[in-house]
Amino acid sequence: MADSPLEFGWFLPTAGDTRAYGVPEAGVDVTPEYLSKVAKTAEESGFDYILIPVDRACWEAYITGAFVTANTSKISSLIAARPGYINPVLLAKMISAFDRMSDGRICVNLIAGQADEEVESEGVMYTKEERYALMDEEVTIMKLLWAEEVPVDFEGYFHQIKGASINPKPSRQPRFYLGGGSAAAWELSAKHSDVHLFWGDMPEQIAQNISELQSLAARHERETELEFGMRLQIICRESEGEALQAAEDLIHHIPEARRDLLKIRVAGSEANQRVQELAAEKGLWIAPHLWTGLTRFRPGAGIAVVGDPQQCADTLQQFIDVGCTSFCLSGYLHDEEAERFGRLVRPLLQS
Repeated sequence: MADSPLEFGWFLPTAGDTRAYGVPEAGVDVTPEYLSKVAKTAEESGFDYILIPVDRACWEAYITGAFVTANTSKISSLIAARPGYINPVLLAKMISAFDRMSDGRICVNLIAGQADEEVESEGVMYTKEERYALMDEEVTIMKLLWAEEVPVDFEGYFHQIKGASINPKPSRQPRFYLGGGSAAAWELSAKHSDVHLFWGDMPEQIAQNISELQSLAARHERETELEFGMRLQIICRESEGEALQAAEDLIHHIPEARRDLLKIRVAGSEANQRVQELAAEKGLWIAPHLWTGLTRFRPGAGIAVVGDPQQCADTLQQFIDVGCTSFCLSGYLHDEEAERFGRLVRPLLQS
């Protein structure tokens, strides 16, 4: 909803961090100490939640989230529910226990659209279409278990449950987030999400996407419940020149062959394909201060806001003006960029 308060999330780099891809000495290894440092810095910088990724190169997200929560006092963990990985009754129990032990500091990231090759390597053999249908069932089951005071029966295509119940119930139903560009992702978000996160795009396109998703949500009588946000990288420095140099340093040493491998890896993802199309059509800049350099070599939400504090704030404000109220951000190094955002950019944004 456009009148919702702004919220900001940060990213926990559980596969490693760097100032310059392809330069070993510029990297930071994953350690509990570094992850705790990033999370504490994000909390101190005013971020509401921290996204804990689930790529196969990353540390396991629920254990990491519990560690982060134990080492912070306010920030929530945004952790994925992936269809087919955990029985939905057990997952509902895990999230509920996490909620009660952390005073409500957990939210749920709905991810079904990962590459088939990745999920198959982890023993999940459903097609992408099946994974979206399976996720619909699993989220429905979790919501029922959290809300109902009587044992739950459920008869679906993938799951059959008779007399299920959980203890404790969560203090509140956790917020659901989903980022995806396919029709299946949008339909799932319209039905279940509290926040749909778009990947980087031009503000006018995001405005159109919001309108379409609101229409889908209306079919589920949720047009006033679904909020919208952006998943973006941010590269902010005191001056524009410093920001541009930091952006260039990130990708300068990456071999071009990585780009060809990336194209193969993301071929089945509509959200990734949209990012690649923007980069091919617009080049390095899809709009002033919206840079595609990272999308040439990394999958996912690689479009970055680049500039000095006012330029970064003005760019984010364009998305706020078209209806976005939630921003899931990341930047390099993740502890340093979180601190800069909280100190230099956040005070310039309209709440």
